Amino acid sequence: MMATNSKRRAAVFAAMALCSGLSIGASAQEFPVKPVRFIVPFPPGGTVDPLARLIGAKLNAALGQQFIVDNRTGGSGTIGTGIAAKANPDGYTYVFVFDTHAVNPSLLPDLSFDTQKDLAPVMLVGRAPYGIITHPSKPYKTMGDVVKLAKAKPDTVTYGTVGAGSLGHLALTLASQAGGFKIVHVPYKGGGPMTVAVMGNQIDLGIGSTALVTPFVNDGRVRALATTGDARAATLPNVPTLLEEGYKGVTAYAWWGIFTTARTPPAILKKFHGEVVKVLNQSDVRKLLGEQLGMELVVSSPEELRQWTSNEMTRWARVIRDNNIKP
Repeated sequence: MMATNSKRRAAVFAAMALCSGLSIGASAQEFPVKPVRFIVPFPPGGTVDPLARLIGAKLNAALGQQFIVDNRTGGSGTIGTGIAAKANPDGYTYVFVFDTHAVNPSLLPDLSFDTQKDLAPVMLVGRAPYGIITHPSKPYKTMGDVVKLAKAKPDTVTYGTVGAGSLGHLALTLASQAGGFKIVHVPYKGGGPMTVAVMGNQIDLGIGSTALVTPFVNDGRVRALATTGDARAATLPNVPTLLEEGYKGVTAYAWWGIFTTARTPPAILKKFHGEVVKVLNQSDVRKLLGEQLGMELVVSSPEELRQWTSNEMTRWARVIRDNNIKP
C-alpha cells in the first residue's frame, strides 16, 4: 500500500514538473502578453533615457505590446536599480544602467541590493570613451599644456565631472597620478550642468562621455584635448587618446547595459535578448547610436555583460580605495 502511494506521489510530482515546464515554455513563446517596464534610474535628458525609449518604441512596433519607460532617479542610479532587483522575476521588468553601476558598490557600501546576486545580466549594449574638453578661449591646446600649468601652479587648474566617484573623476585621478600633476575636482549633478559650466568658461576642463561632448565639440562651443579609449574615438578622429599622450594604462569607457531581476525564467530572458538584438541590428538604430551618439555598439551575451561588470567593479574599486574617494 505504501509503495503504491509513493508511486502515485511520484507520478503527481512528475506531472506537475511537466506542466510547469510546458507553462514556462509557453510563456516564453508568447512573451510579452502584458506591458513591459523599462526602469531608467536617471532623469530624461542624459544618454540612458533616450536609449531605453528608442529600444522600447522599436519593440512595441515589432511585438505589439507596450514597453513603458519608468524614470526612477536618485542615488547615482541605485534607487531605480534597487527597484528592478526586487521586482517580480517574471521577465517584465528591466533596468537600463550606466557605468556608475560598477562603481556604486565601492562608493555606497550600504546598498539595498547585491549588484551581482540580485540582478541577472541581459546585455552590454555599447560603450564610449570619455572626452576631456575645455573652453576655446582657454590656453590649452593639448593635455601637455594642462600639465605644464598644473605643475607650475598646483591646485589651480579645475575640472568638472558628472559627480564625485564618477568614472570621469576616476579616470582623471589616474591621469594626474600618471602625469605627476595636481588639478582640482569640481563635481556637478550630471553631464548637462558640467558641460554648461565648461561652455560658460566657469572651469578649466570637463570630462564626459563622447556621446555627451561630441556635439559641442563639433559646433565649436568646446575644444577636445584627449579621449580615454584604447583607440581614437570614431566621432572625434582628430583628438588623441591619453595613451597616445603617454599616460600608460589610463583608459576608461562609459557603458550602457541592461539587467533584469535575478531568477527570471531563462527562456523569457533568451527571447527578450533576441528581440533586442534584432532592434540593435537595424541600420537606422546603429546609425543613430553610432554616428550621432558616438556609441560603439557591443550587443553582448548575458555572460559577457556579467564578466564586463565584474572586471569594472574590481578595477575601479582599487582606484577608489587607493585614493580614498568618497561620494
